[in-house]
Order: sequence, then structure tokens, then C-alpha cells
Amino acid sequence: MSVQQAHMPLCQRSASQLLIIDAQERLAAAMPPDELEVVVDNINRLLTAAKVMGIPVIATQHNSKGLGPIIENIRGNIPDVHEPTEKTAFSCCTAPGFERNISLHPDRRQLVVVGMEAHICIAQTVSGLQRWGYQVFVPADGIISRKPALKQNVLDRMRASGIQVVCTESVGFEWIGDSTDAQFRAVWSLFK
Repeated sequence: MSVQQAHMPLCQRSASQLLIIDAQERLAAAMPPDELEVVVDNINRLLTAAKVMGIPVIATQHNSKGLGPIIENIRGNIPDVHEPTEKTAFSCCTAPGFERNISLHPDRRQLVVVGMEAHICIAQTVSGLQRWGYQVFVPADGIISRKPALKQNVLDRMRASGIQVVCTESVGFEWIGDSTDAQFRAVWSLFK
């Protein structure tokens, strides 16, 4: 009897989209400040890497009248391709217009998901994306919840459900794939 090795999926530049969920000002105010700073920095690293490599970026806002716009530091880095999807449902997958936005690139079946709040909107969205047949990657250092135990719980649930829990730096280097790539230095510099 032979032992079969499990295949560990990697993020592919040509197959990926970056999804930023509800990284909004008033929601951010409720997050642990030190962790929030790390998460915002990591979201911006992935945004910059995505721009350098031509990876589509999609953003959402949950009830922006109540939670405000996307954090200025992130909002300024999002490409002006389309407006963030406004939603009131916790899962992006039930928000009008969201499916159209991710379907603009039908050959890109991997979604790298970052943002807030890990155990609510991110958890419900990644479950929906998985049901739709997407391969989902969640950088643990690119998501946040008000309480660390809530984030840890959803990370455990994601791993058990086949969601790829990764780190931001892994995503950047998986997108690059080779140190001879023309964009290697630009991406490498984001993680120095």
C-alpha cells in the first residue's frame, strides 16, 4: 500500500483575484490597534503586489452609512476599476452586484480574501465562495476580529473546511513564483 501525498495548492498570479472585505473606518476603530496596524499594512502589501502583477482587486463595504468608508490608507491604494460593492448581508455572496464583479474575470478561480470581521463577514463569504467553486486563500495576518479568540475560531473552522489559511508574504511570493520574474524586486521590497 502506498501513501499518497496531499497536494498543497499555491496562489497563481494568472488565476487570482484579491478581495478586500469591509476594511472600514468605524469597524477598524473597534479592532485591537496593534493587530489592526499589521493587518492594514498586509492588505496594502497585497494591494501593491496585485497592482504590480495585474491581479484584479475587488472591495466591499458593509452598511457604509453606519460603518463609514474603507480606511483611507487602504482606499487610496485600491485601483479605480469599479466602486466597492455596497452590502448589508454579512456574506458578500448574497450582496447584489458582488457576483458580477468577481465574474468579470471568469478564468480567475482563486480568491485571496482579506479584511474585517474575520468571524462574521469573512467566514460567511469564504463559505459562499467555496460553494461557488472558487479556491479560497485567507492570509491569517490579513484578517482581523474584535477579539483574538473569535479570529482563531474561524481560522480553525476554515482549515477544517478546506480553505487555504496562508500568510501575506506567502501569497506575494507564490504570485511571483521565480526570482528572475521582472516584478520580483518590486514584490520582494514589500516584505523586506
